[in-house]
Amino acid sequence: MQTDSSFTFVLFGGTGDLSMRKILPALFEAHRAGGMLADSGKIVAVARHVADRGEYLQWVDEHVKPHVSKKGLDESAWASFLARIEFVKIDLGKPEDFTQLRDAIQDLPGIRVFYLATGPSLFVPICHALAAVGLNTNARIVLEKPLGYDLKSSNAINDAVGEIFAEEQIYRIDHYLGKEPVQNLLALRFGNALFEPLWRREWVESIQITIAEELGVEARGDFYDNTGALRDMVQNHLLQLLSIVAMEPPHSMDSDSVRDEKLRVLRALKPIEPLEIGKVAVRGQYHSGVIRGTAVPAYATEHGVKPDSSTETFVALKVEIENWRWAGVPFFLRTGKRLADRVAEIVVNFRPVPHSALGASALRAGANRLVIRLQPNETIRLYCLAKQPGEGMNLASVHLDLAFDQFFREGQMEAYQRLLLDVIHGRLALFVRRDEQEAAWRWVEPILNEWQASHKPPKPYAAGTWGPAAASAMLAQHGTCWLEEEN
Repeated sequence: MQTDSSFTFVLFGGTGDLSMRKILPALFEAHRAGGMLADSGKIVAVARHVADRGEYLQWVDEHVKPHVSKKGLDESAWASFLARIEFVKIDLGKPEDFTQLRDAIQDLPGIRVFYLATGPSLFVPICHALAAVGLNTNARIVLEKPLGYDLKSSNAINDAVGEIFAEEQIYRIDHYLGKEPVQNLLALRFGNALFEPLWRREWVESIQITIAEELGVEARGDFYDNTGALRDMVQNHLLQLLSIVAMEPPHSMDSDSVRDEKLRVLRALKPIEPLEIGKVAVRGQYHSGVIRGTAVPAYATEHGVKPDSSTETFVALKVEIENWRWAGVPFFLRTGKRLADRVAEIVVNFRPVPHSALGASALRAGANRLVIRLQPNETIRLYCLAKQPGEGMNLASVHLDLAFDQFFREGQMEAYQRLLLDVIHGRLALFVRRDEQEAAWRWVEPILNEWQASHKPPKPYAAGTWGPAAASAMLAQHGTCWLEEEN
């Protein structure tokens, strides 16, 4: 893809973990692919922990290279990428320092992209400082999650940022929306006559959406203990995936058409009443256990975590959508840390045939299912029944694969790479609009409030398992189970 779109990409938090692991590697992949980034495009890193450009480039060489794909990596490509990078030393707590940034970029061509890879407490001060030196025009600003602690604090941030940047300048990023299988889900649904007639309550029995992590809180104990899994993962990632799965066909793939349909799903979520929360919401916290042969500590003993913490590291929810297409279909959402495997997937369970002339085996579990795997390997797999070779009508579950790395010669685009290119080119469809975010907070807040008011501790689960038994029991009440339990 060729582009003449010049840009100046300003990266706040330029020495941070997110910049090193995701943002700069994604920009490098776009750079070495050729033609995706304008030759005149510049990357300006902002930080205070290194002295000058030379020291920053050494930092990048040491901390970014390990996260870059070695396939096709050569020193000339790396050297030309480093040539794009400039550095400005700024203390973000000193608004007067922003004059140095203005002087450094005011003569650079193209759109300005300000990526705030910082803590949310710095979002508003940075925006005010940018406006004070006139850098809020001809600009786009990217906000990382979490955007607030609840609806009130989220609105406060959005109000403050919205006074400085127009809504069409604000890109609230959710990297799960940039993953290839999520894009292909839209293509499968809206580009093929096979799936759309089946994508409704008459033919779908239940849907599961799981984001599971093997890792614990790592070095983020202070942050995580004041956040928890419901705020960190459900309010944004899981509800965004849910809205993509359940949305109506948009008029077109332009940004507002797609986001209007996602918003309708979020507004149609059935409110969970306080008395029902214990039946349809499970919260857990990991204790010590073993993952892949390695003993790991309990959450309460992690660095930065209060010993008596009641913060949840696991959430499972039964969700319903009150609209014509999905009424009565349960959506089961699940996320957690220190689980048995690292996996993110969407499982669409279709209803069995109403009558089987082929015997009871035609009603077996494992058939009539679509599994969209987001990580670690990105695939879409359709399960159905076929006759086993040999005598008799014996059926077996088989699958049809869309394995992107095998079917398409060109390499897959990593989520952050796609989203950063969309920011540079002004494409908003894969970013969260403010009204979407507000609708998600409104639905989540009663659960948060009830958990806080009840003072009940999270249910314990051993690290290396799939979470509390109550999460499995919740599905069993509906005659189903999580995918890994069936296998």
